[in-house]
Amino acid sequence: MSFYSDKVMSHFKNPKNVGEIKNADGIGEIGNPICGDMMVFYIKVDNNDIIEEVKYKTFGCVAAIAVSSIVSEMALGKSIQEVKKISNCDVAKALGGLPPNKMHCSNLGAQALHKAIENYESRCKK
Repeated sequence: MSFYSDKVMSHFKNPKNVGEIKNADGIGEIGNPICGDMMVFYIKVDNNDIIEEVKYKTFGCVAAIAVSSIVSEMALGKSIQEVKKISNCDVAKALGGLPPNKMHCSNLGAQALHKAIENYESRCKK
């Protein structure tokens, strides 16, 4: 039996939206000094507060990379308000579950995305 779900392995082997957005509207960075995982999320937001582009760079384990990939897909095309509601449990469910000792990775993905939104909102007060 595999340690990770098929969906986790799919996102790990073929991660979506990897990279950096030059002149991003928001950037959120987070890391876990205990496990060494690091994530940076970049977002581009349209005039209607819809996330039109999401990219990330992740240094970490299988779960961290899969979480970053699924979080980017969960946010793409959604409003800022919708994306603010994405929780670590939502991320883990979207991946078909994560082992208990890897749940912190889902926290990092959601937190990095939320930090990118906070950064966007602090820059772009309308």
